[in-house]
Amino acid sequence: MSAGKTGKPSGKAAAAQDRANEGSPAAAKALARESAAAAQDVAAGDASGAGTAQSPEALAARLRSEIEQHNYRYYVEDDPTVDDAVYDRLMRALQTLETEHPELITPESPTQRVGAAPSAAFASVRHAVPMLSLGNAFEAEDVAAFDKRVGDTLRGAGMLGAADETAYFCELKLDGLAISLRYEDGVLVQAATRGDGQTGEDVTSNIRTIKIIPVKLKGRAPRVLEVRGEVLMNRSDFDKMNDAQRKRGEKVFVNPRNAAAGSLRQLDSQITATRNLRFFAYGWGEVQGLPRDTDAAFEEPAPGVAAAAELPYDTHGEMLGWLAELGFPVNTRHNHMAQGEDGLLAFYEHVRTLRPTLPYDIDGVVYKVDALPAQKVLGFVARAPRFALAHKYPAEEATTTLEAIEVQVGRTGAITPVARLAPVFVGGVTVTNATLHNEDEIRRKDVRIGDTVIVRRAGDVIPEVVGPVLEKRPKDATEFVMVKQCPVCGSAIERPEDETIARCTGGLFCAAQRKQTLLHAAGRKALDIEGLGERLVDQLVDNDRVKSLADLYSLKSLELASYDRLGKKSADNLIEAIDRAREPALSRLLFALGIRHVGETTARDVARTFGSMEAIMDADEDALLTVPDVGPVVAGSIRRFFAEAHNREIVHELTKQGVHPKPDEAPVGNRLDGKTLVLTGTMPTWTRDEATRYVLAAGGKVSGSVSKKTAYVVAGEDAGSKLTKAQELGVTVLDEEGLKALLGM
Repeated sequence: MSAGKTGKPSGKAAAAQDRANEGSPAAAKALARESAAAAQDVAAGDASGAGTAQSPEALAARLRSEIEQHNYRYYVEDDPTVDDAVYDRLMRALQTLETEHPELITPESPTQRVGAAPSAAFASVRHAVPMLSLGNAFEAEDVAAFDKRVGDTLRGAGMLGAADETAYFCELKLDGLAISLRYEDGVLVQAATRGDGQTGEDVTSNIRTIKIIPVKLKGRAPRVLEVRGEVLMNRSDFDKMNDAQRKRGEKVFVNPRNAAAGSLRQLDSQITATRNLRFFAYGWGEVQGLPRDTDAAFEEPAPGVAAAAELPYDTHGEMLGWLAELGFPVNTRHNHMAQGEDGLLAFYEHVRTLRPTLPYDIDGVVYKVDALPAQKVLGFVARAPRFALAHKYPAEEATTTLEAIEVQVGRTGAITPVARLAPVFVGGVTVTNATLHNEDEIRRKDVRIGDTVIVRRAGDVIPEVVGPVLEKRPKDATEFVMVKQCPVCGSAIERPEDETIARCTGGLFCAAQRKQTLLHAAGRKALDIEGLGERLVDQLVDNDRVKSLADLYSLKSLELASYDRLGKKSADNLIEAIDRAREPALSRLLFALGIRHVGETTARDVARTFGSMEAIMDADEDALLTVPDVGPVVAGSIRRFFAEAHNREIVHELTKQGVHPKPDEAPVGNRLDGKTLVLTGTMPTWTRDEATRYVLAAGGKVSGSVSKKTAYVVAGEDAGSKLTKAQELGVTVLDEEGLKALLGM
């Protein structure tokens, strides 16, 4: 939502806009009158002035107040109450009113946040109160040492009892750009970057373009107030900005933090105004001259007497609440109070699970002693406070050298380029390989062999190459060329016109596809053949002993015992597991075949509809489309699979080897009747597979992600981001006992 968006106005505003385009003075006056009336029509909530004449001054004040409220709801609460068209209509009305009455224009008006002419350079700003850094913790032991040091000091000063724990205010460590905002008599007069902590750069004109930063404070403000906080960019806004940059052939940024910093350091603030920057306040610098009615102890000092730092509250949390009352966005949703070491570490772990769901990047959490008198006692060391600590998460990004690009072949023949990297520690592990997704992604990111690249690994996500560091590109860096033949079997590689993925055409003739197909078939959700691991599959395929899924059932214990690292007992156990898989449910065998687009739920629905493998193989697309949730893509994929003679032959060979699938059981009831459930965490007695089977048997569906369509989330121990998402969406959350009750068990 921004004043810069275009959209066709309607009603009175549209008519006024049309006449204004004619350019006559009369048209301009008509525009002013009718836009003011239109603004009154759309002003939300307060009807006290709607439909009645107002002075230009009163209407301008009303429009500004309305627009600022909408900015707050949109940028801070992520809960807008009007759509963009209404917002733009209000902005146009205010712009028209100020054009007609220039004397009404004020520096704090929302219309003035479009940026000024380019600046030649940034002036230096000396911070009245230094912007200090924080000490860092990377291990739990560091946090324990910090808490002990704080506790010992406060007990020694008589501020903490022998058995008491320190109270801490905990915050997210936002990954953006630190900014100091200076207000005099409630009006923004200067904004500066952290710089070296003593001196920063003046970025006032750019800061003024950020809609959520107040240019005039609410209520009665101090004579001088410096507020410290973080300017950042949401990941979704970052992606949109990079897409726009890319389409214009301009530089793209590697991450939201760099984008926020680059946006604030634009010499042309009109460019900054187009970037959707956000801000959260988390502290303060100089505070002087509190309003006299705040507290008698904080009145202005007598003339000639130096003013001491004045604060209206005694805790960090209360101070942030005060800043919020003045109009600053504060991250109240994720701020938290904690007691002692255990409380700090619990907050750290909670945020770690929450981190992937946040709309912006963080690189850790921050602990601050909450009581301000205690902070004063603890004091500072070097350039950091002794009352605060930043507890960092393992770095999610690092730079290293891309030494080569190779391709891997998946079970469906998909060709995936993989970056071979100089080893780098990122996301808590040493990474040597990272996905490059596909050929188009390599071209889009302009990644070349020999580049210094940025590698990202967030949580358990597979490492990926974000992009190159162009400033470090060597002259001999070479572009990637997709291979024309499969590196495993030599078959041609083809890429359909409507797809981004290139594929090997070798099918099961390709050893790589055969290996992946066998591992997929042996998985728990398919045939569940325990003991058939990657190392043994490699040997079986490389020795040409197993050419298809059916060949698994001809294996003997004695011959298996001759393979590397597989003794007689392990061989016997594997043969028993294979024998148990001779009578799988039809849906499991169908899923084990590895048909493209056919997942566990689709396989179950197809199996229940047709009842036998023969019926499925003979079904045409029209018949397949009668299966619930099966569309043309899935139906076409199943039909093409069984149209291949060698795939039908594999099914016949399975029958010869004594594989006889059982029809899937019909739902035991309709208690769940198509409802979608999500399972997360560890349940006390059921495995997730067991719970899934019970849900399916009751007519329900199991999904891997939470959405508004989710009926229930079943949360066990260590439930993570899915539980958080369910709570945010208001989805009913059950434990194992609740699920059993739902199933009538």
